Amino acid sequence: MRQNMLGPGPVRVSGLAFGAAAIGNLFTPVTDAEAEEAVVAAWECGVRYFDTAPHYGLGLSERRLGTVLRGMPREEYTISTKVGRLLEPTGSVDGDDLAHGGFAVPATHRRRWDFSAEGVRRSLEGSLERLGVDRIDIAYLHDPDDHAEWALTEAYPELERLRAEGVLGAIGIGMNQAELPARFVRETDIDAVLLAGRYSLLDQQGLAELLPLAAERGVGVVVGGVFNSGLLADPKPGATFDYAAAPTELLARATELKEACERHGVPLRAAALRFPFGHPAVASVLVGTRSADEVRDAAAMVNHPIPGALWAELKECGLLPAYAPVPAEEE
Repeated sequence: MRQNMLGPGPVRVSGLAFGAAAIGNLFTPVTDAEAEEAVVAAWECGVRYFDTAPHYGLGLSERRLGTVLRGMPREEYTISTKVGRLLEPTGSVDGDDLAHGGFAVPATHRRRWDFSAEGVRRSLEGSLERLGVDRIDIAYLHDPDDHAEWALTEAYPELERLRAEGVLGAIGIGMNQAELPARFVRETDIDAVLLAGRYSLLDQQGLAELLPLAAERGVGVVVGGVFNSGLLADPKPGATFDYAAAPTELLARATELKEACERHGVPLRAAALRFPFGHPAVASVLVGTRSADEVRDAAAMVNHPIPGALWAELKECGLLPAYAPVPAEEE
């Protein structure tokens, strides 16, 4: 699988990235065996970039991912985690985390927002312990929507110091919006942005400012949420968009996209995965997978050939903006 540089630094990422939220029991449980099989399948498919966070399953995602990756050559893969939420023991197990964090795990810990310098170091120390690795390649500021100034004035400078010390390979920001990451690209020396859900066949908000700015500044972009939480994987009544029931007009648009893809012999999933690579700032597409079969399907879809005529039709029909960059047709 193709490897790309992520921004200006020394970090490389595979074109397809493994998003480990699902193996942290996002919404529904995954067994240890299923999680291991998913990570191993990703490795066998050539995936060498793995993303996780303390938030995912109250540390379960990091522990499960680390269990498998400790058996792989450390110099061959890239791992990212996130800072901004500290995990604090509750001292008891009272119910599960579904209502608070969305993960089907016992509520053994609570999350506390902390974008202080000390919080950043504590978070990374906890992640290193759970992962069982010697270093973190990329640390993302995680969802600082309501803590922008705190993240900008305290967390980011600490990450910059850690990068200078060689503790980190790259600094990033990971969010479900495009506006605040654009500010960080303008005002800091970050290496990467993990943009979830805002650059897809259905939502091109990232194209307004963030992606052109990232390309101009040499910042690498990892695009997550290309299926918009399910609608672009299988558009049908009851499908979700951004983790809520898809509005009727979006369901209709997704159905039109699927029909156009089928006319060209292309699965909608393949077009959704390949579309972001049309922009020069995009280094990787991250997919959250909870099983070996889902991993193998994503790897097959990201390598599926897409005829240029499909992109042309989507623009002609108004299903994509005329100005949206699209991948070149591969011979």
